[in-house]
Amino acid sequence: MKIICIGRNYAQHAKELGNPVPSKPVVFLKPQSAILSHKHPFYIPTWTQEVHHEIELVVKINRIGKTISEHHAHRYYDEVGLGIDFTARDIQAELKSKGHPWERAKAFDGSAVVGGFVPLAELGKPVNDLAFTLQNRDQVVQSGETSAMLFSVDRLIAEVSTFMTLKMGDLLFTGTPEGVAAVQPGDRLTGRLEGRELFAVNIK
Repeated sequence: MKIICIGRNYAQHAKELGNPVPSKPVVFLKPQSAILSHKHPFYIPTWTQEVHHEIELVVKINRIGKTISEHHAHRYYDEVGLGIDFTARDIQAELKSKGHPWERAKAFDGSAVVGGFVPLAELGKPVNDLAFTLQNRDQVVQSGETSAMLFSVDRLIAEVSTFMTLKMGDLLFTGTPEGVAAVQPGDRLTGRLEGRELFAVNIK
């Protein structure tokens, strides 16, 4: 199983960090070891001074596929969920300034929260018309709508599958909306998709 992540898929998020809005998907990976164990707290690593939360719609791939057309991409998923892409922003900024890859800032242990998954049929809405929020201590800090994605879920699947075989159980993190911010010990992050709570994580 692999975790495929998309960067800068919401224009306002790209702008809030001073990044250009991309003309094609920005793709990076997290290892399976990045998944935060269910109900475990997130411990801020000692080697970073600024870890940001990034709430994202997560799509679970349900079959193997390669070079998938955008027209047929919907056949490769039937469940969606929410996740957090924890990012060591200070480390990422240093790496970006040197033209280095982001893995030190993105792929560390516990950096991927994965909540429960909900069948799209149960939600009763298309994947391109879903709303989600992240609350910190009961206050909404991020909110997004998949209709605002620069690249749709089907476009992402088509793009990624041109150079990487998708396998059953792979997770596609589809990008975060604006509102990312540093987490602090004592925070409690709760993710909701169409009003349904899918995860809650305590920050230590």
